[in-house]
Amino acid sequence: MKNIKTTAILGILSFLMNVNLVQGQEKFFRAIGTPHKPDVQVSWNRYYTYEGLVDIMQKIAKAHPNLARLESIGKSYEGRDIYLLTISDFKTGDPDKKPAMYIDGNIHSNEIQGAEFSLYTAWYLTEMFGELDFVKELLADKTFYINPTINPDARNNFMNEPNTPHSPRSGMLVLDNDGDGKAGEDGFDDLNGDNHITMMIRKSPTGRYIKDPMDPRKLIRVADEEKGEYEMLGYEGKDTDGDGEVNEDGIGYYDPNRDWGWKWQPDYIQRGAYKYPFSLPENRAVMEFVMKHPNIAGAQSYHNSGGMILRGPGAEEDKETYNAEDVKIYDAIGKKGEELIPGYRYLVVYKDLYSVFGGELDWFYGGRGIYTYTNELMVSYLYFNKNAGRGNQDEEMNVDKYLTFGDAFVPWEDFEHPQYGKIEVGGFKKNFGRAHPGFLLEQDAHRNMAFTIYHAFHTPKLTITDVKEENIGGGLKQITATVYNERLMPTHSSQDLKYNIERPDYITISGARVVTGMLVNDEDFNKVEEQKHNPEKIQVKNIPGMESVKVRWIVSGNGKYRINVDSVKGGTAEWRGEKS
Repeated sequence: MKNIKTTAILGILSFLMNVNLVQGQEKFFRAIGTPHKPDVQVSWNRYYTYEGLVDIMQKIAKAHPNLARLESIGKSYEGRDIYLLTISDFKTGDPDKKPAMYIDGNIHSNEIQGAEFSLYTAWYLTEMFGELDFVKELLADKTFYINPTINPDARNNFMNEPNTPHSPRSGMLVLDNDGDGKAGEDGFDDLNGDNHITMMIRKSPTGRYIKDPMDPRKLIRVADEEKGEYEMLGYEGKDTDGDGEVNEDGIGYYDPNRDWGWKWQPDYIQRGAYKYPFSLPENRAVMEFVMKHPNIAGAQSYHNSGGMILRGPGAEEDKETYNAEDVKIYDAIGKKGEELIPGYRYLVVYKDLYSVFGGELDWFYGGRGIYTYTNELMVSYLYFNKNAGRGNQDEEMNVDKYLTFGDAFVPWEDFEHPQYGKIEVGGFKKNFGRAHPGFLLEQDAHRNMAFTIYHAFHTPKLTITDVKEENIGGGLKQITATVYNERLMPTHSSQDLKYNIERPDYITISGARVVTGMLVNDEDFNKVEEQKHNPEKIQVKNIPGMESVKVRWIVSGNGKYRINVDSVKGGTAEWRGEKS
């Protein structure tokens, strides 16, 4: 009996020890590729108002003071701060002297997810800095300037006020769209009060549509010889100003992505252009920031939708701007993007989409020589592993039925309209179609971030790989240094070189008395190009990607010396010689 009691007691103790052990263990198992214990807890399966975005940005900056800096780069039309996060390892040097990647989103207010995608990048880099060597090395070398929303005013309008999936595309300037001398007097009206502007239909003896017998949510057009039951009346609205038209004078219309100072055209040529380039305060704030930060070598803008990785030119008239050498760089990075983001296609704006004059993408490259992409976020491939194209109604109906279980569609409801009489109101909600459903948001954010990180990684990285010394007699010494660019992108794009946008790169020797300095064009055949003025500081026009340049000095005397490389877009590098 005693042995039985002892065995039972030991069993109970063992059980209790195992319970305590389990309770002491972590309550989750780490998923690969995500922060383990984030300092800033963020749900990436939802969208945030401007205030929500600012709150996350402030928390990131507070939690990671050595990696994140928050600043306002200007004010929106309605006076909101346009906040930007600088992400880099501040302990490894001035972030404004490192090769930089600029990222923004939400220039079109209804194209909302660009803000979340941009901010996800800032969050991921800061949270993974202590966990991944790659991220730590990346932020030691590079800087990310992240501006989640260029258009904070209209972003909040899209979220907080009744809108369609396509409105407002502009900012919050109120213009006279119908030319009646009044501005913004007849916009959309939310007839059923659900904060979505959906569609109006009514029964009509001349209607060309019927409700699909298999799916009454859907209207289908009848054959030419058949009689329909319904007519389409457009988006919800009334004739507010009594002019016989509905919804003809809402917010805008202007297009913030037609306001940039490269190949700009007035409104009668380019619909959506405003008064003159950079006439919008939000765009002007971005332009001024970029002008103050010549270290920006790559840029990314997020739009929606259609699953596209776009490069310029925006217009065929501008195709000569994109030099063949630069297109090689664009192609290498863009095609990698197709691998990283399933369903997305690498395209050229004017050839594969439509013509754009005065676009942000073209100003960044054409005006500043910065390799820039625009990603059109959300592709139908993410729904059912096939690309059905933009706005495919059948597929969207299936998504609502099988994936969102009715959450994307407002059922048809009777309404007594003051002008149209008895109508029905219903249709897809404003936050469906162009915008990701929440369950798809984080995956696509991560993949698009991976593309921008690949782009940023291949901004220039310069190292002094070899220094040779040779005594040539008479107390003179010949020093030859090789500077190698370890990445795809050159220190100056072809557009930069064509217009002398940025200064040359400098390779400088100090601590030695320089007799002469030269650029080595061919070391094997001793072909050199002497620099007669300031020979200790050799000017180099460009250091191509994955290639090197060589410089040479004739110096007198013995002693320690240093060689420094200083490139606006390529950063700095240093080599310290030993005493001879």
